[in-house]
Amino acid sequence: MEPTVSIIVPVYNGEKYIRRCVDSILHQEYTDYELLLTDDGSTDSSGKICDEYTAMDSRVRVFHKPNTGVSDTRNYAMDRARGTYLQFVDSDDWLTPDATKLFVRAAAEHHCDMVIADFYRVVGKRISHKGDIEEEGVLGREAYAAHMMANPADFYYGVLWNKLYRRDIVKKHQLRMDAALSWCEDFLFNLEYIYHAKTFYALQAPVYYYVKTEGSLVSQGMSLSKTIKMKLLMFDYYNNFYKNILDEEEYEKNRLQVYSFLVKAATDGLVPLSILPGSKKLGDERTGIFSGAVDSDGIIMEAYRERKLLERYMETIAVKNDLTLNDVKVLFYLSQYSRFQSRKELADFVNLSRRALSVSLQRLVSKGYLRMEELREKKAESKGKKEVTDKILSFQFLSPCDGILEEFATAQNDYDQVRFQGFTEEELIRYACLNEKIKENIRKIL
Repeated sequence: MEPTVSIIVPVYNGEKYIRRCVDSILHQEYTDYELLLTDDGSTDSSGKICDEYTAMDSRVRVFHKPNTGVSDTRNYAMDRARGTYLQFVDSDDWLTPDATKLFVRAAAEHHCDMVIADFYRVVGKRISHKGDIEEEGVLGREAYAAHMMANPADFYYGVLWNKLYRRDIVKKHQLRMDAALSWCEDFLFNLEYIYHAKTFYALQAPVYYYVKTEGSLVSQGMSLSKTIKMKLLMFDYYNNFYKNILDEEEYEKNRLQVYSFLVKAATDGLVPLSILPGSKKLGDERTGIFSGAVDSDGIIMEAYRERKLLERYMETIAVKNDLTLNDVKVLFYLSQYSRFQSRKELADFVNLSRRALSVSLQRLVSKGYLRMEELREKKAESKGKKEVTDKILSFQFLSPCDGILEEFATAQNDYDQVRFQGFTEEELIRYACLNEKIKENIRKIL
């Protein structure tokens, strides 16, 4: 049976970082893939390290070839790929654990030809989140191209590694990396692919750690005249792309915007070498779990592991929607139960301090996700006593929150799939029965 995804990693003298890259792929939550490690004539131990992995995991396929450059190496791997989708990773970068899962899910659910995702820019020990498209839903070719036109020469659009491609489109139209180019060859491939693709989806969650620092063309040893010619050639491709997908009137209307590519390309800096604003310390971008808790026993450790597993999926929702993890936890808990006697009771329910709860509630109300009301409810009258009313905090979800509520259902499904992986149907039924007994026992005490 053919794999769903072919993950292509060109390797050249990467012994210092190839293990980090490959380990991040082999630890993906999504498992229906093949990994094509293509050794481009490395002179260090990279080839040997690749061979070690193919002996460890049947999904890994290793190819050794003479050194011909990264573009030709990617072509070599694409010719041997068997998956429905193509995913590219550079050997000095690495993936988030949910990268391939999010790519494939988006492609399947939205029936799109390309998925493009946000990524993390890594400089030393600092990290920043990079993205561009904030529009929800499927984009047509012209809509996607309009976003690209607004930010020409941006890594988000130009590179391969934050995208998922359909292999049948690549194969049908014989799309290749131009091995003769040493600048923007990825972008040229993308332009060709976009021309033949119809539907696109922007995944607003970072799935890739980008650490490679590109030198300028001049620093690569190219003469100034050859550098200028190459950039003009690339602009010619870019300009013709828009001439082909836009009608004459639309092209003339946007011609100045198209020509701004020349200005952007002149800087030769698709991603700034300095860290972007809003950076964090590497490792702080996602919540972690301390190593001692992974294998330790006891009810506290069990509860802690389950909470961390759930937070792992809640955090993806938080990043995508520009919310904090606390914000998403509040929404998630309120989606389970939304009426409380007091803020103290609510804070206890969501396991946050009252201050942290207030901050999150203010943010969620201001974003239009929630409406909070204080209601007065009459209690049942007792004989000979005055009528008593109770104050109730009630929360209502508003329409901007609809997408997040749908994501909660997906997150809960992911959470359960991990917990019950390998269970038979009989075991699931037995677990459900035993769990009901446990809940009843706890109810009796509480």
